[in-house]
Order: sequence, then C-alpha cells, then structure tokens
Amino acid sequence: MTRVNILLGILLTTATTLFAQNNDPVIMTVNGQPVLRSEFVYSYNKNNSEGVIDKKTVEEYVDLFINYKLKVMAALDEHLDTLVSFKQEFATYRDQQVKPSFFSDSEMDAEARKIYNNTKEDIGPKGLVNLSHILIRTKQQGSAEDLNKARQRIDSVYHALKNGADFAALAKRVSEDPGSAANGGKLSWIRPKQTLKEFEDAAYALNKGEISAPVLSPVGYHVILMHDRKQLEPYEELKESIYRFIENRGLKEQLIDKAVNEAASQAKVSTAELLEKRAAELSATDPEMKNLIREYHDGLLLYEISNRMVWEKAASDEAGLARFFQANRKKYNWEQPRYKGIAYNTKDKKDIKAVKKSLKGLPFDSWAEKLRTTFNGDSVIRIRVVKGIFKEGDNKLIDNKVFKKKSVVVPPVKDYPYEAVYGKLLKKGPETYDDVRGQVVADYQDQMEKEWVASLRRRYPVVVNQEVVKTVK
Repeated sequence: MTRVNILLGILLTTATTLFAQNNDPVIMTVNGQPVLRSEFVYSYNKNNSEGVIDKKTVEEYVDLFINYKLKVMAALDEHLDTLVSFKQEFATYRDQQVKPSFFSDSEMDAEARKIYNNTKEDIGPKGLVNLSHILIRTKQQGSAEDLNKARQRIDSVYHALKNGADFAALAKRVSEDPGSAANGGKLSWIRPKQTLKEFEDAAYALNKGEISAPVLSPVGYHVILMHDRKQLEPYEELKESIYRFIENRGLKEQLIDKAVNEAASQAKVSTAELLEKRAAELSATDPEMKNLIREYHDGLLLYEISNRMVWEKAASDEAGLARFFQANRKKYNWEQPRYKGIAYNTKDKKDIKAVKKSLKGLPFDSWAEKLRTTFNGDSVIRIRVVKGIFKEGDNKLIDNKVFKKKSVVVPPVKDYPYEAVYGKLLKKGPETYDDVRGQVVADYQDQMEKEWVASLRRRYPVVVNQEVVKTVK
C-alpha cells in the first residue's frame, strides 16, 4: 500500500470518528467515564413518556440522571456485576431480547403455513360443522333400567323439538352437558376426529337446519342440530389467528429455543456464548437494542446497590428508625385522635372480659398471636377481631363506642352477638414509630438516599457539557 493510500485511510478513519462524535457527543463524564448524548436521550424519553405524571424538563432530568449513573458506578466499584445471581438474572433479561433474532419472520410464516396445511389435511373433504346438541347422560356401567330411563328422556326431548320447541331454551333447561347447556347447547366449529365417533357420524350426516334422531355415544344420548358447514378458509384469512395461536401456546418460544440450540451446535459453542456474542453484535448495529440491554444491566445493579445502601438497610435498622422518629416526632402528629386497639365480637359473653384480661400488659404487636392461640387455637372460632390504629370513620364499632358516634349503626356479626373494643385513645400522635412504621421507614429511606447521593457526588467527579445538554430536544 502506498503512503498516499495509507494517509487517505487514516484521514477517512478520522473523519468517520469525528462524524460519529458530532452525531453523538459526550454529554457528561462520571468519574472520568464518558456518557454519550444518545444514552441520556434514551433514558429521558423513557422516563418522560406519555402517561408519566411528574414529567421533568431536560435540565431537571440531568440531576436525576447523574444520581442514577453515580449509583451504578458505586455498584460496579463494589463488584456487584460479578455476583453469580446478577449474571444469571442479567443473562435472562438480555437473552429474552436477543433470542428472537435467531428466528425470522419467514420462519414464523413457514410454521404458520405448516399448521394450516396440517389442519386442512386433517379436515379433509368433510369440512367443518357448526352444531348444537342436547345431552342426557348415561352411567358407564349403568343397568338396563338406567339406560331405558335415559332413552325415554331423550325421546321426550326429541318429540318436543319435532313439535316446535325451541332448541336453545330446551338445551338450557335439560341438557346435561354443562359446557354447552348455558349457551343453548351451542358448540364451536368441529372438524373430523375431534369428537366421539358416534356423535361425529350422526352430525356429518345432517343437512343445514336438520335435527338428528337420538344418538347413543359412550357418554349418553344426544339430539344434534346442524347450524352450518364449511371448508377451511384460505390461509391469508386465518394467518393472524394462527400467529396468535403460536404465540399463546408458547410454540414460538419453543421454535426460537430450537433455532438457538441449532445455531450453537453449528458454531460449536454453548448457547450462553452464542447469545452473549449475538448481544454484542446487535448492540454494535442497533442503538435501541444497545440502550435496552444497558438499561437491564444498569437497572439490576441500581436495584441491588439501592437495596443494600438504602431500602433494606433502612427497613431493618430498628435503632435508626427509633432515633429518626424521635428527632422528627412532630411531623407524625395527627390532626385528629386515633384509637390503637381492637374491635371484636364473641360467641360467649364471658369472652368479652377474657379477651381484655389476656391482652393486659402485652405489647401491641403481640396481641394478634395471643388472641389466636388463646381463643381461636382449635377448630372452634370463639372471637372475630379487627386490630389496628383507627381514625374516626374507619370502623363502625369503634366510631360508636370510642368516638361516641351513637348515630352510627353497628351491623351485627352472625353467630357472634357480643361486641366490645379494647385499647387506648391516642389524642396527639403515635406512641412509637411502629404506630406509623410505613411512613417513618419511607422518610428514613429518603434521608439515607440523600446522604448517600451526597457522598457519591463527593466521591466521583461529574462534568456536564451544558452545550450538549442544550441540544437535547
């Protein structure tokens, strides 16, 4: 190769690189790692699509996106991407996207045509028939007397029909085929060899609008009404239905797996190696696939690191929750009183006092188990209980007895005529953080999240290219 050709090649390569950079410039760097505008745009559009209530402007989303990238960076630094559990879950998500690339539209169409042709061959010249029937069942090993009774019943049905009785109305009233009786005896389209031979022979012998004489099959006596008959429609008319059949029955998934296994065998690699290679190939040529696979990868890391650093950590930090509650106690005060206790009904009047005695001195969170083992431990349910922290309007019995709403009518509980409440009225606010645990945990998680993000921003330098941000539409 001449120097001119070498120089030309270098210039072309450089031009291509510059062109790619100009089309997809770096919008920010996180800890020195470049983030392209296309990744930001994909994430922004995904999280601000139609139906999203709290939509963000591009400028507002920049901070959220930085926090997201910082958390993923922290997960990578913790080597969470090397965990077997992560690798398996990520491979599962990724492979769901990659596998269909081994199965083309033409192969799908070929499978659909194969199903159509096999079905057409099975149907043959006899075609399809649309029927209704009325069934009087016979016992498989019934006596002659039982068989005779069934015959007499079906004969009376047949004569009624011959004398003008409405087939659908009679089927609803007397047919012993629960699947079709409710629909007036109507069956779906039937093809040859799909049902009992005796039934099929009689049905195909009918003309449109004819009713058969009573027919005996292994399940009982039938009277059959022929509605219509036809040949199978052309493939193009049934194509969409066959496609849905393939999808709904899981056949497409089986075909895709078969194609993947065959491709791996031909390439003499494992399916895992094949799918990983295909994922890389698709990511190199298809920006949507690249973004989607990265979204799965980073999303799983984000979940794992967030669970470790915030969600699970906060929910299980009892001492931290207690301190947070005490420091922010005023935030959880109530505008109206709450009743912390139970509303209950008993079979026996004596159990009203027995319930109160059994709970005296026990912590609130152990009440349910104590009541279950003391009063409902065997097959006899002695009490019916509703436990909780109630405001006015939550429970009619508590409204009546605690909040003194005498106008509130308390509905009786069948077989449990005696009613009472037990607990205490909290006028200003909760006793402990357990009384408002869900809210406290959520707030504590928010605080831990903010502290964590602040520490990540100190740990990892972030540089945003505002000029590129301005180009995002």
